[in-house]
Amino acid sequence: MLLNMASISSKQKIFAELFGAFILTFIGAGSVVAAQYYLASYGIVPELLVIALANGLALAVAVTIALEISGGHINPAVTMGFLVTGRIKPKDALAYIIAQVLGAAIAAYALLAFMPIAFVSSGNLGAPSLAQGISVLQGIGIEALITFILVFTVFGVVVGKKDLKTAGLWIGLALTGGILVAGPFTGGAANPARALGPEIAAGFFANWYVYWIGPVIGGIIAALAYEHLVHRK
Repeated sequence: MLLNMASISSKQKIFAELFGAFILTFIGAGSVVAAQYYLASYGIVPELLVIALANGLALAVAVTIALEISGGHINPAVTMGFLVTGRIKPKDALAYIIAQVLGAAIAAYALLAFMPIAFVSSGNLGAPSLAQGISVLQGIGIEALITFILVFTVFGVVVGKKDLKTAGLWIGLALTGGILVAGPFTGGAANPARALGPEIAAGFFANWYVYWIGPVIGGIIAALAYEHLVHRK
């Protein structure tokens, strides 16, 4: 790992990843559920910017909390990027990914339990989906591209140690930008765990593999590109 976390136990790291994914999904998916409420109650849907900012700010908070504990991955695509560049061991990467998915699923079930069922059901708990006219290949490509930008940002500010105190902010802004571009077409997940958690709770698995294939490919390419083209060892 890139930060000095030798004194931190595996349980602490795994919990940090689980809780970080919980924060991202509860707020990120919750903003979609809230949008359904506004639509039903007032006939309006919050601007895409509002949902994008909700997800971006949630990620910024999650990364800031977890950064010096687990490295602040909060995303299987980020973890895969760290794995292929040798910055995390395979067994730890697997534990991180399981924790991320579990945290996202717990958050989605919390939304299911406490939010009005009508608004939860109509938005599939914020699970992403492909827009009409967007093919599976296009969806994979869009998710790969926005995840590339997100993971490259993670490596730039965290691995590059530009300014760890503000790392969460820049990573959150990268996600916000990605959602502004991709949201209308794929939902702009850029995170397999953030997608799968609501999918599990809602029982909605339309094109679920798009949100694993695209982000993982984008994350791996971003990590390797940073490692071999930018990073000063």
